[in-house]
Amino acid sequence: MDSITDPAAGDLWVFSYGSLMWRPDFPFIERVEARLIGAHRALCVYSFVHRGTPERPGLVLGLDRGGTCRGIAFRVAAAERAATIAYLRAREQVTAVYRESVRRIWLRRDPHEPVAAVCYMVDRAHPQYAGRLSVERQLHLVRQSAGKSGANRDYVLATVAAMEGLGLRESELHLLAARLKGAHEVSAAPAPVHRG
Repeated sequence: MDSITDPAAGDLWVFSYGSLMWRPDFPFIERVEARLIGAHRALCVYSFVHRGTPERPGLVLGLDRGGTCRGIAFRVAAAERAATIAYLRAREQVTAVYRESVRRIWLRRDPHEPVAAVCYMVDRAHPQYAGRLSVERQLHLVRQSAGKSGANRDYVLATVAAMEGLGLRESELHLLAARLKGAHEVSAAPAPVHRG
C-alpha cells in the first residue's frame, strides 16, 4: 500500500477543478472552496476516452503549470481513502495524461493553514497534451466530440456552471461556453433580407 492510499495517513483531501467539482462520484465528508497556487485550469488535454475518441478527440481540462486555480476540495474519511484513490486513478489515469501529485492547497474557510491534497496535474510530455489552442480550435474539437462519459459540449457547460456557482469567471472558458450555447452565432447572424 502506498502512502497516498494508507488510511493511517488520516483523512484525504482531493482538489477538483473540472468535472470532479460537479460529479465527484466518491463519498466525502466535507466540500470546501479552495485555491491551488502554482498551476492554473486550462482546456489543454485531448480526450480520447471520456469526452472523445482517438479519431475525434475531445478537449478537457488539466492543471497546467503557473498561476493560480480556484476550485473545490473534498475531504474523504480515512476509511475511504484507499477506495477513493483507486476510483480516482481509474477515472483520471485511464491514459496516464495526468500525474498524480500531492500539493498544498488553501481552504477558503482557513486561508492561513494549507492542507495537503491529491491533485491531477497534466503531463506536458504526454501526446494528449494539447497546449494552448485558439478559441476557434477549442470550439471545433468540443462541438465534434463525445466519449464514454458523454458529449464534450456538456462537460464544458457543466464545468462553467460549477465555476459560476463559486463566483468564478475565466474569460476564455466563458467565451467558449457562450459560443457553445449559440449566443455568439445568434448575435452575429446577419439581419434577414426583406424582399417585396
